[in-house]
Amino acid sequence: MHVVVLGAGLLGVTTAHYLAREGHQVTVIDRQKEPARETSFANAGLLTPGHAYAWASPRAPMILLRSLWRTDTALRWRLKLDPGMWAWGLKFLANCTAARNRENTVIKVRLCSYSLAETAAVTAETGITWDRSQSGALYLYRDPDHFRAGRANFKLLADEGVEARTLEREELATFEPSLAAVKDRFAGAIHTPHDESGDARKFTTALADSCRERGVTFKFGATITRIERSGDRVTAVESDRGRVQGDAYVLALGSYSPLLTKPLGFTMPIYPVKGYSVTLPIADREAAPAHFGVDEANLVAFARLGDRLRLTATADFAGYDTSFQPRDFVHMLNVARELFPRAAAFDRPEYWACLRPMTPDGPPIMGPSPLVNLWLNTGHGHIGWTMACGSSRIVVDRMLGRKPEIDDAPFRLSRY
Repeated sequence: MHVVVLGAGLLGVTTAHYLAREGHQVTVIDRQKEPARETSFANAGLLTPGHAYAWASPRAPMILLRSLWRTDTALRWRLKLDPGMWAWGLKFLANCTAARNRENTVIKVRLCSYSLAETAAVTAETGITWDRSQSGALYLYRDPDHFRAGRANFKLLADEGVEARTLEREELATFEPSLAAVKDRFAGAIHTPHDESGDARKFTTALADSCRERGVTFKFGATITRIERSGDRVTAVESDRGRVQGDAYVLALGSYSPLLTKPLGFTMPIYPVKGYSVTLPIADREAAPAHFGVDEANLVAFARLGDRLRLTATADFAGYDTSFQPRDFVHMLNVARELFPRAAAFDRPEYWACLRPMTPDGPPIMGPSPLVNLWLNTGHGHIGWTMACGSSRIVVDRMLGRKPEIDDAPFRLSRY
């Protein structure tokens, strides 16, 4: 079977890997010059079932409301005449109940845990390297009440098998020496020993090389303009560099996926949410964090990727705008200077912004589409790195008529 995969980010390349491993002919199309040049390029670097909470929660509407006049909120909602954003927003608000938040979080954490195991299996099978760290994540709490709430909320993930332990202030200083000087600013932390971190771009480019060795063809610099259909089947993919035909097709274009399915007669509730990251060279290895994690009060994530420190923050509902200004990174850099003042070369930042393909409920959209030979693998939001290998394994299993190892019904487009 010849499968055409649309997109060469984490989801597209992992899909190609699983298909090629089964002996299928695979062609991957992407508008960029190489793999992982968009959302997978400089993400948080975290593979964290311990942070799989759904964004749609009872607290989210007030955070979004405050963002209309404040710039220091983790979620930023920009009022604009965008029917797609408002339609998505209404679905998001419908999921902001305690019951829906719990259900969606459980769905996500099951996929994340499954995917983490698949990532390890792919790494072992191919021998690729990607600045992997298995030291576990630290979720830092500055306020005692927030710390108590964090421990209470974590029971939901613990019930799904996510292991964790709490660290009081003095324990935190011993466990992560880079924080010893600022230990009094924290009430405590939660450590999830099986969470991991690593460079998603290095993983994707190395896996693409492995795919080439298995015979996968990559067509870079090809902007997809249309998916051609006849009846209930896709017949070809048209790009500015020609037409590609296959027996089956997998849509893995992240935030851009709905733009191609709308002309086919069906919509997907995916909206782009801009995320920001900055990468700094490590200046002092002894002062750099040994663990990765999240400052929960500021929602700033940090991860040491080899000789670099990656910082990420903010979810900006700004449409398809990927532009950024240095001021967009001031908050996360200030947090990093507070926590790790000697760790990084703060005068040499590398800025990045990307679009996270968010669904209103949180779980991605995977599996069959209304067209019999078009499959979906998109909408993975802010933890697509964590979910990538598991998601692609599930989609390929379904394509080949096998029952996935975890229940895939909650990820299908038909849930909407």
